Amino acid sequence: MVREGQDEEEEEEEEMMMMVAATTKPAWLKGLIGETFFSSCGIHESRRKSEKNVFCLLCCLSVCPHCLPSHRSHPLLQVRRYVYHDVVRLSDLEKLIDCSYVQPYTINGAKVIFINQRPQSRAKVSSNVCFTCDRILQEPFHFCSLSCKVDYLVYQGDDLSSILYRIDESDFTFASLRMDGHDQFGEISTMEDDADDIIVISDQSEQGNNSNKKEKKKKKKKESNYFPGMVLSLGSRRKGAPHRAPFS
Repeated sequence: MVREGQDEEEEEEEEMMMMVAATTKPAWLKGLIGETFFSSCGIHESRRKSEKNVFCLLCCLSVCPHCLPSHRSHPLLQVRRYVYHDVVRLSDLEKLIDCSYVQPYTINGAKVIFINQRPQSRAKVSSNVCFTCDRILQEPFHFCSLSCKVDYLVYQGDDLSSILYRIDESDFTFASLRMDGHDQFGEISTMEDDADDIIVISDQSEQGNNSNKKEKKKKKKKESNYFPGMVLSLGSRRKGAPHRAPFS
């Protein structure tokens, strides 16, 4: 009888350990969500362009362009930034994890996903919001960022292995990185399916002279009339009556 009781306890412990393992984030995912990007590299802080904008999937840490020779044979994921928030191209991230129901954002023509949730200025009312942080979303999405989806699944006790993919290092080679300075986006839109065409007013602090010239071509108005994150509908536009974009 004593032995049977011990066996039952051992089985329960094994089941508990399996459940914990199933909801535990792998090292690369935990590192990607928790890492600080675009801060100066401690090793190369005295050199130009020393911001950490690449994530090593093997070492599970962020590195700067000057660190890359030491990680040349490792799988590398490029991280970009929009207005102080880190994003990853959807085409890259979906090779690592199931990104379904995470709302993608279109920035400079590229679909990206925010790594972490962003602070909100005030509560908003909508029929469709993020399951984790209540940010307003478009249908049929349930999460505004990668971390929101992962945290929700962990909270629900779901098996994370069901959404994780085996890393194919050939998809994340050193040669595939685009270290061309275009790691900071300036335009953002989440309204690709809207009936009316829209003009996205970009945050001028995130753009160089070239992007400023493009913005001037789009609208022949003074820059002082525009504010970051605001859009004008071409279908029902009124002078001096801009409408705030539903997603900030």
